[in-house]
This record gives sequence, structure tokens and C-alpha cells, in this order.
Amino acid sequence: MYCIELTIKLSPLPLIVQRKEHEDAKRVYSEVIDSIQKGNQRLLELTCEKVEDKKITVLVSEIIAIQIYEKTSSGGSSKRPGFSLEN
Repeated sequence: MYCIELTIKLSPLPLIVQRKEHEDAKRVYSEVIDSIQKGNQRLLELTCEKVEDKKITVLVSEIIAIQIYEKTSSGGSSKRPGFSLEN
């Protein structure tokens, strides 16, 4: 399972949607990046494959960061998102 995590201005919690396949996750990641770069789209709606009927609509101008990472199956934990000097 792959997580696409959006950081929103003035929000302490990220918005996360999940995809089963890496290619699908990369496609969503690219879609968000394109929306931010072009700036012609005001709202962006994302859906989650893990939780049926979960939808998130976000104001594109409020997205300040996006990351993609793989959620591991062992113990429900995930790889540490972001960058780290630790292994």
C-alpha cells in the first residue's frame, strides 16, 4: 500500500489517501503536482482505495507539501515519511 500525504497550510494533521499500486500512487502524486504548478484548478478531489467512499477535496492554493511513501504490512507501520539522517 502506498500513501500520498498532503500538508495543508495552518493544519497540524496531513491529509492522506492510499493506493494499492505504486504506479497509481505516482499518478496521483503527479496530478497534485500538476495542479499546483498550473494553478488553473481551484479544487482537487482525491479518493482513497483503502477506505471505500473516502473522498478529500482540497483547495489547491493551500497545499504546501506532498509526499509519497510505501506503507509496510508488518504491524501496520510505515516507512518513516520525509527525509531522515537515520536509517
